[in-house]
Amino acid sequence: MQFTTTQKTIMTWLGIAALAVVLLWLLGPVLTPFVVAGVMAYALNPLVNRLDALMRGKMPRVLAVLFVEILFILVVLAVLLLIVPILTKHLPLLREQIPVLIDNVHAWLKPLLAQFGVKFTFDFAHIKDFVLKYLNTNVEDSVGSVLSSVKLGGSVALAIVGNLVLIPVVLFYLLIDWDRIVGRFQAFVPPRMHPAFDSFTKESDAVLGQYLRGQLLVMLALAVFYSVGLALFGLDLAWPIGIFTGLAVFVPYLGFGLGLVLALLSGLLQFASIKALVMVAVVYGAGQVVESFYLTPRFVGERIGLHPLSVIFALMAFGQLFGFVGVLVALPASAVLLVAMRRVQANYMASKLYQG
Repeated sequence: MQFTTTQKTIMTWLGIAALAVVLLWLLGPVLTPFVVAGVMAYALNPLVNRLDALMRGKMPRVLAVLFVEILFILVVLAVLLLIVPILTKHLPLLREQIPVLIDNVHAWLKPLLAQFGVKFTFDFAHIKDFVLKYLNTNVEDSVGSVLSSVKLGGSVALAIVGNLVLIPVVLFYLLIDWDRIVGRFQAFVPPRMHPAFDSFTKESDAVLGQYLRGQLLVMLALAVFYSVGLALFGLDLAWPIGIFTGLAVFVPYLGFGLGLVLALLSGLLQFASIKALVMVAVVYGAGQVVESFYLTPRFVGERIGLHPLSVIFALMAFGQLFGFVGVLVALPASAVLLVAMRRVQANYMASKLYQG
């Protein structure tokens, strides 16, 4: 069976993609900082190019890279600093509010069950004493065990710190030499494949750009949704927690989980009643439904041409196969794969095998 030049091109790039998947699976922990930095570099490189062009050679590219990278780091730190005051201020107060919360739950639950003829025999005083005793005796032990774990697992702690240092360094060099790096990869493409390669990369770049813009819309919409939802329940820290949750959903599941915990913690400390649980259940339950079944499929899935079920499957499958790195690259990789599948389908439908 003879293959056309286009079919050979597609098969070649599918082979390269398969090799990249295998390497990503085998070298996931090592590649993590490079993959993260690569995703950031792809997103930030247009800003660097625009700033570089705006200055028209009056400023070296290295200064444009430093400006963009420092600005990006400041934005990330600002998002992280939204939760630091909450944790430092509220965690020490949590133990003081738990007894009040237990008393309020008891006062609310007992008459409610009595209306239905249910005899309520729980000893809440004993439960409260047990919880307080457990917290008072285990906070120090927990801190000690964490410190011990860090000492025993020094390689893990060193890897985390190393990645935090390595990612900005890798990002800096990628932004400095982005065009040169891309050019070196393009040099491996045979001249006869350049038209197909250029067409494929141009379409992939357009799809990935649409993905990033769609994801930004989802983040902004969720930041407003969570902030307004928590504010309607009267939470004092509604805006910082809501904004953090919305922006952190760029990392699926992790951002939502952190925001939920922060909202629950703040709600328990402020209301010390069942209202905190109702607030978190309503706002974050509705937010998860809106994000999963409307915002992400509509603003991300439709923009890159993926069906809503494909979006959900991509996140779960890549996360299962490649862990945290897989979750980060799930939708962009799926978008590139979608472009390749479109090319394969178009060539198949134009072939004699399909037309009979």
